[in-house]
Amino acid sequence: MKSRPRIGLTGELAFKTEAKHAVEFAGNGMPAVLSTPNLVGFLERTARETIAGCLEDGERSVGIELDLKHLEPTPIGHTVHCTARVIHTEDRQVMFQLEARDAGELICRGLHKRAVINLEKFSKRVQEKSA
Repeated sequence: MKSRPRIGLTGELAFKTEAKHAVEFAGNGMPAVLSTPNLVGFLERTARETIAGCLEDGERSVGIELDLKHLEPTPIGHTVHCTARVIHTEDRQVMFQLEARDAGELICRGLHKRAVINLEKFSKRVQEKSA
């Protein structure tokens, strides 16, 4: 790492929910709402981008732990604001507090841990497993 992410470093990402973000079982009385897997993807992206400037060229961060509560539904067409705040660092691991809000309320909160990896070594391990 070029620099250890400082405690309190915060990143934000906003996105408008689209049909492709909806639960796959929408219809037959079930409203089209933001699915948990899609929300998780946006929250992970927010955390990843928050510390990207702290990494060397040959490094990336990967998610290794996630503890989230998806609290409220968000209808398709609404905007969601994701926030990732660094709350702890240890060696090559970074812990984040995550939140997501729509226009009305807090819809998700939790913790997420990412590990900083060497891209070349990681790619080699994946290639060996694929052989």
